[in-house]
Amino acid sequence: MNRRLRVAAYAVCVRDERILLARGTADDGTKEWTLPGGGMDHGEDPLDTVVREVEEETGYLTEMTALLGVDSKRSRYTGRLGGVTDFQRLRILYEGRITGGDLRPEVGGSTDLAAWHPLDAVSSLVRVGVVDVGLRLWRERPAAGRLAHNG
Repeated sequence: MNRRLRVAAYAVCVRDERILLARGTADDGTKEWTLPGGGMDHGEDPLDTVVREVEEETGYLTEMTALLGVDSKRSRYTGRLGGVTDFQRLRILYEGRITGGDLRPEVGGSTDLAAWHPLDAVSSLVRVGVVDVGLRLWRERPAAGRLAHNG
């Protein structure tokens, strides 16, 4: 069995009861909202990753004000040639504050739109799971930076 690890860093930026999200496209073509952030380059510090990714995806300059926590998720999938891969996502989540820049969509990247959404409307959005994880970490602030998983 193949094993694959992806380490990524994301920002939870909330102001005036609104959260900053970026929109990407799933493999099946569905448009989904996600937290701004993404994969860490080899040798890159996670804090540098999240600041870079937020600017790329939203146009905003940010500073991270708190480490909210770490989330790990595993799944298995079968590749095109039939091999099974055990895929682990390690996601580092920060609280971020906008310090400059102007909201704009990413050009030539993995997202096509960035926007502020009311916190009470997030549950009605088509979104990836990291949005809910990030909001829970932001709201609950677990001392160990890890959420209790249901199920």
